[in-house]
Amino acid sequence: MKKLFFLVIVSFQLWSIQNDKLFECTKIFQDRKSELLVELERIDEQKQALESLKTATEALLEKKKKTLDIQEEDVNKKLKILKEKEASVKKMLEENKKTLQELKKTKMSRLAQTYSKMKASAAANILSDMDENEAVSILQELKPKTVGQILSKMDPKKASKLTVLLAK
Repeated sequence: MKKLFFLVIVSFQLWSIQNDKLFECTKIFQDRKSELLVELERIDEQKQALESLKTATEALLEKKKKTLDIQEEDVNKKLKILKEKEASVKKMLEENKKTLQELKKTKMSRLAQTYSKMKASAAANILSDMDENEAVSILQELKPKTVGQILSKMDPKKASKLTVLLAK
């Protein structure tokens, strides 16, 4: 009986020790549970903040995209206007070139008429002192017979140069 009593006491003590350890474990789990709940709440708050930031960022990106689309449309309109103006300026430039050529031709024609009315020796002296390209332009407007008379009155070297330039 003593042994039995001793076993009961030892069992009770073991049970008591286990119960204390179980209580400690339960307390540790309860403490850890509250820590985990706090951590879970913090994570949830961060998740909500992240979602809010994502929504705000998407809204901002959408706003920027709309602004950029409007600006792109405006740039395209301006580019179209510039191309139209460029085409208009090119057309006007071509028209001005044609008018200028006609004026030069008219001027040369008048000048040629003046030289054709001059004596061949006087025309030869004037054309000899002139720039070769200008002299050739005038000679091209004259009749071949008049050109021949003028060249025959010039210095042979000068007449030779002008003849080569006339041939080009």
